[in-house]
Amino acid sequence: MRRNIRLNIEYDGTRYQGWQKLGKSSGSNTIQEKLESVLEKMTGEPIQVIGSGRTDAGVHAYGQVANFHTDSELSCRDIQEYLIRYLPSDIGILSADEVSERFHSRLNAKEKTYQYRIAIPGTSHVFERKYLWHIPETLDIGRMEQAASLCVGTHDFLGFSSIKKTKKSTVRTLSSVEIEKNSKEIRITFTGNGFLYNMVRILTGTLAEAGAGSRKPESVLEVFQSKERKDAGVTAPPQGLFLMGVKY
Repeated sequence: MRRNIRLNIEYDGTRYQGWQKLGKSSGSNTIQEKLESVLEKMTGEPIQVIGSGRTDAGVHAYGQVANFHTDSELSCRDIQEYLIRYLPSDIGILSADEVSERFHSRLNAKEKTYQYRIAIPGTSHVFERKYLWHIPETLDIGRMEQAASLCVGTHDFLGFSSIKKTKKSTVRTLSSVEIEKNSKEIRITFTGNGFLYNMVRILTGTLAEAGAGSRKPESVLEVFQSKERKDAGVTAPPQGLFLMGVKY
């Protein structure tokens, strides 16, 4: 009997070319390919792993969700233990469970949360340094929050993406953008019903520029109006971005 297995996954994306496989002839190194390779050895079947969304090269996840179909009779616990044993140590399987045949990790996702982390200049980050964006300027949290508040709601985020042309809708809804600061980091948490290519990283770059004083917080509205990528901020580097979780 065909089964549908859901996986909750965490990974350090530093050495990978992103989530999605790039083709057999490309010699690529992606999270999806690693999972499919181990699962095919485990089941003896061709396996397609469907992720809740694509993370870019160098981006990490605490809560990626994926599913795959199999005829294997192995228990979910055995599947989880096999994956943990044979996957690289920078990919972890938090849980495995059997779900309905109709469950689709991407199409059924209702909400995703991403977090971006920025180092505060003048503080030590020996162990976290590879997972932060290091900016020399001191960022004004108030200005960043002002810009962030203008991003919340339903908007056309085309100008905050790296999409060239598309026939699909680029309207998305951000339910919240929260900014927290501790003694060493600024953490920006975005929650929404979907995200365009590079959207979180470009939004982060725009908020950082507002915090640094190189752009006005209200310039966010100009990007929504123009829908032009050139009007938004820089694309923040990938290493500070984490997919925190997916809701269904």
